[in-house]
Amino acid sequence: MRRWLRQLAVLAALVLILIAFAELRSPPERLAGEGAKIHVADGDSLRIGERTVRLQGIDAVELHQPCTTPEGKQWKCGIEARKALQALVRKGGLVCETHATDNFGRAVSTCSVKGVADVGAVLVAQGWAVSGDGEREGLHLAEQQAARAARRGIWRGSFQRPAEWRAAHPRSAPSVPAA
Repeated sequence: MRRWLRQLAVLAALVLILIAFAELRSPPERLAGEGAKIHVADGDSLRIGERTVRLQGIDAVELHQPCTTPEGKQWKCGIEARKALQALVRKGGLVCETHATDNFGRAVSTCSVKGVADVGAVLVAQGWAVSGDGEREGLHLAEQQAARAARRGIWRGSFQRPAEWRAAHPRSAPSVPAA
């Protein structure tokens, strides 16, 4: 009986410790664009004031990454991806909920703007990004399949997956200039 009570006491103590750690966790960082200078770096990253944000769950073509038309002509799809994100940000009301911080110190976030609940999902649906982060499939596979079927954005011709392009063209830090 005593052994059982000791085990129960140890279990209760562990539960209390876990609850205490959960209480100490800071709430997700919320970044709002109101009044802050916003700079769009490429198709999936931007700066809000001093904080750099990477859109969660998508991988856009890199700024200097080319794509190829069905006729074999290269075009600047990375520039077009950045323009698409800029157009969404211009709608106003930018708010980003941070879920993590990546290896470069960027806030990995889900962002919304007026009339758009998930900017990343829209970029995938428009064909400017793939679902996932280059290592894992993302949450926007339906949007990606629709963009591919409709030959929108990067899907109108051929392109190298952004993660593969980055591996072939390494850099030391994200290319988000100071605000």
